Amino acid sequence: MRSSHVLRIGEILVEQGVLTTEQRDEILEIQKLRGRPFGDLAERLFGVRPEAVEDAWARQYAQMADHVDARRLRPEPAALQLVTPRHAVQFGVLPVELCGDEVMICTTEDNLPRALRFISWKVGRPAYFVIADPESLSRALKEFYGIQGAEAA
Repeated sequence: MRSSHVLRIGEILVEQGVLTTEQRDEILEIQKLRGRPFGDLAERLFGVRPEAVEDAWARQYAQMADHVDARRLRPEPAALQLVTPRHAVQFGVLPVELCGDEVMICTTEDNLPRALRFISWKVGRPAYFVIADPESLSRALKEFYGIQGAEAA
């Protein structure tokens, strides 16, 4: 069961040892004045690597996203056609359904930043993500794309 308290990016970066609590608090004060994104300020002021900010964002998003058993999903044929089987495995994404202009994508928490970059580049439409564990996603990719012997990214 997920916690109802969603950690903020600053809290996550402190928890991961990327920022101190003092640095986090300084960023929050500057953020009030400048209105800039927390991650952008962390990178500019304290040299936080963009990958660390991206990982913190992914962890935060995963706390809020629905968690699913990918093997229980029933992807729409039109959604599956958005991504080739090779890309689905390579980038660890399972397109599930089209909802108006949006597409629902299943991926894993660890793969979320990479999946987001790929989907925005390849699919070119708004997407929202649901999170699965790596094993269920791998099995679902094999089932729905007919891929044997391949593991999701």
